[in-house]
Amino acid sequence: MSLQADLLTLLPELVLAIGAMALLLAGAIGGEKTTRAITWSAIGLLLLSGGAMILVPAGASAFGGAFIADGFARFAKILILASAAFSILLAGEFFARSALSRFELPVLMLIATLGMMLMVSAGSFLSLYMGLELQSLALYVLAAFNRDHLRSTEAGLKYFVLGALSSGMLLYGISLIYGFTGSVSFAAIATVVHQSGLSLGLLFGLVFLVSGLAFKVSAVPFHMWTPDVYEGAPTPITGYFATAAKVAALCLFLRAILIPFPDALQQWRQIIVFISVLSMALGAIAALGQTKIKRLMAYSSIGHMGYALLGLAAGTGLGVRGVLIYLTIYAFTNLGVFAGIQAMRRGGHAVEGIGDLAGLSRTCPKLAAIFAMLFLSLAGVPPLAGFFAKWYVFAAAMQAGLVVPAVIGVLASVIALVYYLRLVKLMYFDEPAPAFDAEVGFGVKVTLALSGVVALGFIFAASPVINAADAAARALLP
Repeated sequence: MSLQADLLTLLPELVLAIGAMALLLAGAIGGEKTTRAITWSAIGLLLLSGGAMILVPAGASAFGGAFIADGFARFAKILILASAAFSILLAGEFFARSALSRFELPVLMLIATLGMMLMVSAGSFLSLYMGLELQSLALYVLAAFNRDHLRSTEAGLKYFVLGALSSGMLLYGISLIYGFTGSVSFAAIATVVHQSGLSLGLLFGLVFLVSGLAFKVSAVPFHMWTPDVYEGAPTPITGYFATAAKVAALCLFLRAILIPFPDALQQWRQIIVFISVLSMALGAIAALGQTKIKRLMAYSSIGHMGYALLGLAAGTGLGVRGVLIYLTIYAFTNLGVFAGIQAMRRGGHAVEGIGDLAGLSRTCPKLAAIFAMLFLSLAGVPPLAGFFAKWYVFAAAMQAGLVVPAVIGVLASVIALVYYLRLVKLMYFDEPAPAFDAEVGFGVKVTLALSGVVALGFIFAASPVINAADAAARALLP
């Protein structure tokens, strides 16, 4: 394939890469007064990158199959770009009120998004690792962006140290896989495993690979960074971690396991089921005692990644479809929750205690209604969108014979319902806490409205999402 065709296949990523460098230069020359313009330009670049995907031929690949632009990657990228655009919009409003308003923020988020897009299109372990590290290096800085705040710098340091450890485990696993197969290409590794089976050395490599990827999705027992990073990072950055970063990591997980190791299903399924069940259980139980809403959402995200991993454990097209539907609903719901958390301000200062939501239905009924809808959707209460997310994942797991893990997932959902209902009870039945500031930014309003529409209206417009997820799943597993 010619270089011109390869570059056309990478057109959406090139738009982001060139645009991010241009915005960085503009900020360096223009100074902090360009922050607002750079923020909106970054959102425009994300939209332009999404539009550029129309020009990429369906099923195209580049650089000898190291980069794949199939339907699965397109679905994941659209979800990543949408999550990133809303996160940048929220971050621009959040930091505009403080001295932390810097042009570097949207640029860093663009670079992290570029890494995510490269990850989900990886066709070899080299391109996988390059995309993963590009994303991670930007996320380390974003986590500690509020450098004058102790919790933020602590969050960035913890994420960096543990992220470096996970990257080392991932790289060691890749080296073992390369050593026992002679290739880093997903297709070539799949051929070797099909012909020769899974040797002991290759199995060890697979274990280290899964461990490294499990850290990126904050699955148990590699979840320890999540509560501290969620609590310490600025709220819109936490929302970015919970949406775009989780979508990219889980889609990478799907591609890096299902494509190179389809004939080792029984071996890696045991590992995935184990971390899935642990994640669902911990996410349901550990959140019960939380008093900070961002820490509660951290444990909630751990549990939700456990539910999504059940779809991967199924190892089927239905499982992949279930994961993609789950990620779509999860991303938009969490964007709304973190937009609502961003609106929790008194006297110009953010408040994050669960008790601060007390009596919200009387001081701000609209925010309370959307919050209640989103929390119940995360709990999986019908007919809200979260119910269908879990339905498709559990159905795929049951069809694959994973009855016990699916039942554990249902039980974990029931336990998790307790802390979601506690939040609703606080908002509607407790004595009101002091009211939040009435001023809410445009980005917060738009994000909350969209999330509420998705949570409530999914049942009426589910077909397009289901059909798109089905087509993406068939692109990954023909």
